[in-house]
Amino acid sequence: MFVSCLNRWIATDARFLSMENYLPLLLMFLITAIIVWAIILLSTVLGPKKPNKVKDLPFECGEQPFQLPTDRFYVRFYLIAMLFILFDIEVVFLFPWAVVFRTLQLSGFVSMLVFVFVLGAGYVYAWKKGAFEWE
Repeated sequence: MFVSCLNRWIATDARFLSMENYLPLLLMFLITAIIVWAIILLSTVLGPKKPNKVKDLPFECGEQPFQLPTDRFYVRFYLIAMLFILFDIEVVFLFPWAVVFRTLQLSGFVSMLVFVFVLGAGYVYAWKKGAFEWE
């Protein structure tokens, strides 16, 4: 009885690890890559190529630009975006951890506690530096 269950488990496990399960996924990526490259190639070969001074001018939503974009973006804008991505990734890692929390036991809890502590320290540091204040 035990040997038969063990043999069935090994056969099932070997079937899941075989590469033939990944063949449809590989085929899908291959077909997608071929279609993308065919569209790019056809658009460059068959597309119109009549350069013109008017066509080469930059425009914004059909309007003539009233000045060149010489103003700089504030670094604070990029800092807020990077902080958003950082703390969004924290949430992405917390959700799967919460799903398998009971199976991870104490080591999983401690590792996630360290992870949250490091990101929390980064949050406090950014807050103290005034990174969240918009002027």
